Amino acid sequence: MGSQGPGRKRTTSRNGLTAEGDALNLIAREAESRLAAKRAARAEAREIRMRELERQQKEIYQVQKKYYGLNNTESRWGDIEQWMEDSERYTRHSHRHSSLSDDEDQTSVVSRSNQQLSEYSGYFGSSSRTSSRVSSRCQSPVLDDRLEASYVEKASSRASALSTATLTSLGETSRTGSGESSVTADTELSLREMKEIHELKDQIQDVESKYAQTIKDLKDSLAEMEEKYRKAMVSNAQFDNEKSNLMYQVDTLKDSLSELEELLSESRREYEERCKDLEREKYSHSVLQFQFNELKETLKQGEELLTEIRQLRLAQDGHVRDISDLQETIEWKNKKIGALEKQKEYSDAIRNERDELRDEVVQLRDILKKHGIVLGPDLSTNKEVGGDVTDEPASTEVQEKSSMLEIRLRKLVDERESLIEQVKRLKGQLEQKKMVLDTEDVSRLEGETMENGTDNNVMDLQREANRQITDLKFKLVKSEQEVTALEQNATRLEGQVSRYKSAAENAEKVEDELKAEKRKLQRELRSALDKIEELKSSNSHLTKRLEKMKVK
Repeated sequence: MGSQGPGRKRTTSRNGLTAEGDALNLIAREAESRLAAKRAARAEAREIRMRELERQQKEIYQVQKKYYGLNNTESRWGDIEQWMEDSERYTRHSHRHSSLSDDEDQTSVVSRSNQQLSEYSGYFGSSSRTSSRVSSRCQSPVLDDRLEASYVEKASSRASALSTATLTSLGETSRTGSGESSVTADTELSLREMKEIHELKDQIQDVESKYAQTIKDLKDSLAEMEEKYRKAMVSNAQFDNEKSNLMYQVDTLKDSLSELEELLSESRREYEERCKDLEREKYSHSVLQFQFNELKETLKQGEELLTEIRQLRLAQDGHVRDISDLQETIEWKNKKIGALEKQKEYSDAIRNERDELRDEVVQLRDILKKHGIVLGPDLSTNKEVGGDVTDEPASTEVQEKSSMLEIRLRKLVDERESLIEQVKRLKGQLEQKKMVLDTEDVSRLEGETMENGTDNNVMDLQREANRQITDLKFKLVKSEQEVTALEQNATRLEGQVSRYKSAAENAEKVEDELKAEKRKLQRELRSALDKIEELKSSNSHLTKRLEKMKVK
């Protein structure tokens, strides 16, 4: 019988923990106990199979015994014995007058024949027992052949002794009967008995030949059955070995299947965890994508704000230029106002001096009128200067008196004309400034200033200009603060955009890695499922083979 293979040894790592080693040792001990229980169950099943085989061999022997006609042979021997007893009773009845010795001889012959027939029947019983022993013990076929040969020789010798003894006894009885009586009926009876004895001898020989042939056939069939039994035992042993090997393979395949199932469950668990991680990463990716879109929108808004800031800067530069221009114009106006004030003061002084001169001229005219001197039309008193002073000849007295007055008047007239020209020139300049400023208020204020000569409008203009300047300065500072804040926001948003871009790239990389790992796990899962299917198919094939072997 095939020996059961050793259990699988599990070697622990040297660096492993003691708890893992104890667990592995416990698993190994449990596996060995399971294998020992399986071996005991197999041994018990083997014993049951041997008993079943012995019972089947006994049944086969009974069938062969019935098939080869051993029962018929025994019945024939029983019929022969019955016939011999009937013939003995007949001879005893017909020869009652024979002597006691003859009766004893006949009874001895009959007893011997009965003993021989009983030995024959005993031989058949012993042969049946021998055949049953042979069927149960196949290890000693030569000894059984010798025993059968000795039984056959003994039976043949006894049968021959039976035939000779019967013939002699019958001959003696016939001689005794012929000596005592000479009746022809007795001779005919003896002859008939002789014929019957010869026929009986022939029948006995036929029976012996048939018995020998039957014994020979039984030997041949027994040898064939022994050969078949030996082949059956060998094939049974081979089948048992194959069965044990297949059971071991089934156990190993079950262990590998359990390991693969554990690996499959572990891979499924890892796959579920990876799927959950993937879902979380997808969710975080969607959140980051949403944040990225928001940051993109904010970046767009920041760019728009930057463009607005640039526009504001340009506008601010324009305003600054305008303010500088206005400041320059205001300074120029202040200078002009100061010059005008100085000119006003100077003109006031000139006016006062002119009024004084007029008064003096009036006085002088009055004096001249008193003296009888009449002036020309050029020196009128209507605040306008006429042509040049005429050099009409006058009297020497008047010329001597009025020489100094005329000199002073000419000077005053020249100054007046120069002042008038200067005033006209200043008016032209004011009109040009009005056209440059193109503002009605300023022109109105300047007109009033030039017409009325008051300082209130100039002060109001200065206050309005100062107020506008302060407002523009405040707006400029405020716009600069807004520009700096927007620049800071833009830099901060740019930093956030760069960070979110890097985070999005990292998330995409992680997503690609997770997708690759997911594909790898799916491939491993498919390979594990294929292995499981192969193991299931091989297991089903092995179970079918075991069922076929059990049926055989």
